[in-house]
Order: sequence, then structure tokens, then C-alpha cells
Amino acid sequence: MQNNEPSLDQIDDYNGNESVQKRKTINNVIILCLVMGAILVGIKIYTYDNSDYVGTKDKPGIQTISHF
Repeated sequence: MQNNEPSLDQIDDYNGNESVQKRKTINNVIILCLVMGAILVGIKIYTYDNSDYVGTKDKPGIQTISHF
């Protein structure tokens, strides 16, 4: 029976041997994910609504959303 699976040495990306283009693509994807996450957090902070406050000035109640 013959083993047709490649060994690790036969794989192009093994042991830091990936191409420059693949490295750039991976870096771009990581940067894109970080930027998108920052944008989404910014939108969430900008659109935060404190309407869940229960109470009045005279009789303060509880605030249902905790702030970190």
C-alpha cells in the first residue's frame, strides 16, 4: 500500500516558507478584521442609548446597564 499524502517538508508553507504574497494577504486580513472591529465598537459607543434608566431626579432608581 502506497502513502500518497505529502510530508511536511513537501508542503510549501511549512516552517516559515510561505510566499511573500500569502504573508501580505494574511496580514491584510488581520488588519481588516481589527479595523472592522474598531468601527463596530465605535458605532456601538456612538449609538449607546441610556434609556434603560429607571427613576427620576427626586427618586433615583436603578440603572440596568452596567458601565465598565
